Amino acid sequence: MMSTEGKRNSGLRERKKAKTMASVQMHALRLFREQGYSATTVEQIAEAAEISPSTFFRYFSTKEDVMINDNYDPLLIAAFEDQPAGLSPIQAVRAAINAGISEMSTDELDVMRQRDELIGRVPELRAANLKNMIQTIELMAGMLAKRTGRSSDDLEIRTLAGAIVGVNTSIMLYCAEHREFDFAERMDKALSFLEAGLPLQNIE
Repeated sequence: MMSTEGKRNSGLRERKKAKTMASVQMHALRLFREQGYSATTVEQIAEAAEISPSTFFRYFSTKEDVMINDNYDPLLIAAFEDQPAGLSPIQAVRAAINAGISEMSTDELDVMRQRDELIGRVPELRAANLKNMIQTIELMAGMLAKRTGRSSDDLEIRTLAGAIVGVNTSIMLYCAEHREFDFAERMDKALSFLEAGLPLQNIE
């Protein structure tokens, strides 16, 4: 088992990597706005971020990945595993997400919103994001399975993982279109609604 010091150092490395990736994404977003997504090259993004193309590809496999991928998953997993055993799986996810968002800077949150807005508009990114969602469900299923002592192939685990990822996706896209709303607050409310069993009532 990794020591507390080891976990802290690992967390700091992941946090530094996440910040570097967010910086590259910020430059990419600016170029996409100025030139259009299709007209912007990896070489131009690397030059704007003051890194080499080879360094770019250490962080992102393709141009699509610069908008789809980040390094927040390891941070989410670590925060999730640190939650008290007495919390329900959804409560642990809520607490982990809140902890992660609280560590993000205003610039990082703004980059995330802009990424989500662009994903909603560019067909190539929507297709790449679908693949990423499938991978995220796999990740979430593994987290939930480990916490509950079940298999990641368990139907209830898969269902809950899909529901949590669906909530996350819907709120991210919603907040990308409605910048006046606080992302952390909306996400927490949505997960609370899911935990309550989605008690949707008809409006009289």
